[in-house]
Amino acid sequence: MKTFDEITQIVSSALEQLDWSKEPHGLYEPIGYVLSMGGKRIRPAMTLMACNLFTNEFLPAIKPALGIEVFHNFTLLHDDIMDRADIRRGRPTVHKKWNDNTAILSGDVMQIAAYQLIAETPVKYLKPVLDLFSQTAAEICEGQQYDVEFENRAKVEAEEYLEMIRLKTAVLIACALKTGAITGGANENDAEYLYDFGINIGLAFQLKDDLLDVYGDEATFGKKIGGDIMCNKKTYLLINAMQLAEGEIKEKLSGLLQSKTIEPHQKIQSVTSVFNTLGVKEICEEKMSYFYNKAIANLDKVSVSDTKKQELRKLAVKLMYRED
Repeated sequence: MKTFDEITQIVSSALEQLDWSKEPHGLYEPIGYVLSMGGKRIRPAMTLMACNLFTNEFLPAIKPALGIEVFHNFTLLHDDIMDRADIRRGRPTVHKKWNDNTAILSGDVMQIAAYQLIAETPVKYLKPVLDLFSQTAAEICEGQQYDVEFENRAKVEAEEYLEMIRLKTAVLIACALKTGAITGGANENDAEYLYDFGINIGLAFQLKDDLLDVYGDEATFGKKIGGDIMCNKKTYLLINAMQLAEGEIKEKLSGLLQSKTIEPHQKIQSVTSVFNTLGVKEICEEKMSYFYNKAIANLDKVSVSDTKKQELRKLAVKLMYRED
């Protein structure tokens, strides 16, 4: 079994071989820029790791793994436009470095390229992999739409938010794992257990992202801390704070969210103080642990030796306790 670091090296090497030096440069250069930013490469690595549970032959999984990574970065390109985000992985976002139209069009090409890579899956596995990928792509759009709608709703329930992040974030991680299982020759039960492992670790992963946006270190996180607070984004933290707040604290939180004149630093500091008073950080961490435990329970059911599953266990722990 290869380690996560060994597998990310395989992924990085394969990504570097993709050629984005095409005409017109204004269309393809931003794609090379985005993919050169690095990132954790978690999704393609998980594809290969899941494949490696059942076979030592990675080749059938590499192209779909790359397709999943290109698609993931496409979603970030469009997500940054919708969120008006200036920074991604410590560097200017495409719509800031170029413009909105470039980011939209380059993102469109990335989506097409993702499907082209998925189409290079060996014929034996192509239909189930393509069907899963297409279902996942639609679900991610559904999740993004819910995210947009939540911005204009006065009240969002915690369970609604969890369903939104399941669609927007967790399903692609689950897709990556199940794709690896399929191309590795796994049976249907094991492929589904790995999918469920991915859903639950993906939910924990996004909740950790919510925490890091408030409590992380900007130098290691790669994005401005407090961005969610500044745009009143209904994260798991804010949703729980709005439900728990009463009396003066409720009035204070409401005033902070409605204010158009408060300085950004002051708003971030004040909302974080409300979060601390209400204990929503601990509520979020408890929910993360709940999903993490569910994920490990699903991984335990996969019918390969515990030794083979050790690298996925280590990765799950790493995602839970990451600082970036």
